[in-house]
Amino acid sequence: MSMSTFASVRRSHPRGRARGKPEPGFTLIELMIVVAIVGILAAIAYPSYTEYVRRAARADAQGALTSLAAVMERWFSDNNTYVGDPFAAGLHLDWSPVDEPEANRRYDLTIPASGQTGYTLRATPVAGTVVAGTGILELTSTGWRGWDRNNDGDTADAGEDTWER
Repeated sequence: MSMSTFASVRRSHPRGRARGKPEPGFTLIELMIVVAIVGILAAIAYPSYTEYVRRAARADAQGALTSLAAVMERWFSDNNTYVGDPFAAGLHLDWSPVDEPEANRRYDLTIPASGQTGYTLRATPVAGTVVAGTGILELTSTGWRGWDRNNDGDTADAGEDTWER
């Protein structure tokens, strides 16, 4: 290529390249379109994922309450009362998920009431977790199940007498 041909190519195209060869890489518009698409997908996926995590944590807490009820029933069969320390055998169900370290807990498990003939078990959402504000879960010795859907601190409202969604 002679010097005069090179100079004419530089003058004919603003970037100094021949018109037939595309510039390598992505344009700003292409990158902005990709970012917009990723943003839209994330906006759709994140709430669904969060709800899935909440449902999974709630199901795990329900299972932990059922396991705690089995511990209470074993205690009753040995002692003919629900009063006492059912964890004397070394089994502790203090939080859910029970197979995770305490730092990863989603619900705190408690026994707010126990007497000669009955008990109430409670799973309370831990503040600062994905389940915070979703309401307490309760299970009694009669098999009654409650879920405080409106998060007002009790399970006495209409529709709160089941664990079903």
